[in-house]
Amino acid sequence: MDSSSPRSRRIAPVVAMAAAVALTLAGCSSSSGGKKAEETADGASAGKASTPQMTVALVTHQSPGDTFWDIVRKGAEAAAAKDNVKLIYSADPNAGNQSNLVQNAIDQKVDGIAVTLAKPDALKDVVAKAKAANIPVVGLNSGVSEWQKLGLMEFFGQDETVAGEALGKRLNEEGAKKAVCVIQEQGNIGLTQRCDGVKKTFSGTTEVLNVNGTDMPSVKSTITAKLTQDKAIDYVVTLGAPFALTAVQSASDAGSKAKIATFDLNKDLTGAISKGTIQFAVDQQPYLQGYLAIDSLWLYKNNGNYMGGGEQPVLTGPAFVDKTNVDTVAAFAAKGTR
Repeated sequence: MDSSSPRSRRIAPVVAMAAAVALTLAGCSSSSGGKKAEETADGASAGKASTPQMTVALVTHQSPGDTFWDIVRKGAEAAAAKDNVKLIYSADPNAGNQSNLVQNAIDQKVDGIAVTLAKPDALKDVVAKAKAANIPVVGLNSGVSEWQKLGLMEFFGQDETVAGEALGKRLNEEGAKKAVCVIQEQGNIGLTQRCDGVKKTFSGTTEVLNVNGTDMPSVKSTITAKLTQDKAIDYVVTLGAPFALTAVQSASDAGSKAKIATFDLNKDLTGAISKGTIQFAVDQQPYLQGYLAIDSLWLYKNNGNYMGGGEQPVLTGPAFVDKTNVDTVAAFAAKGTR
């Protein structure tokens, strides 16, 4: 990324990365959130580990159709291929069901579990059961403020409050006066922290708009109605790439001049940034989150390592992607790794 541009500056991570991550895909296809999906990587990356095969479960809160998680999964599959890991992927946006999936992993006596903590209270007991079974557990993506309380070994992701604060400051630079922050899943602690961060640093007015992220036509109509009703809104902030692309349609339907900014990327979103229909995105590098979560469990089992020393999270973002650097990022997004 172009570090010379203030708009593409990185927010410095609390913990520096100790190793470079090779962007070598494992060759497996991704699905959208099967509850008991199980796949192993078919293609071995260069330098594949000679250590005995271990089994790791990756359990997320992915909603069906959310392409963000395809990128997380590709990173996990690449690490699994390199480390001779059998990867079991499962997901459910319902916190109770996600907890059951973690219990399934415990019952299978896996060697490690990587889990997202979008609703940490619902996962507290089952994480404790994993620890009691001597199964190491790491967190990724959601739960940066909760992972230590639940006793996880490590965490890989971005501080959502810091990311929100960064976006709020960017809105000030853009001259925005009134923003609406669209939350697609009520009760998701990370999404709430993003909007709270925006409110904290944005000098204008911020409203929160809750939508049903599992029903995209409903998302579109709800945002359209809000923009039709309030012409003073000059920025729509969404918390995921698919919702940003939908918000563009909503603004057009409402005859609104509101601009769109978002968290997270996919290949379609990078194209929209290039065209100028979306102003910028905050990237948390989901591929890196999946890769490091799986790799960290291999390192722990085979060399007793703790990334961040078990005391600090390993931050994978935030970083801005806009017209100044989108062409570089788009090349990787086209491969499904950014």
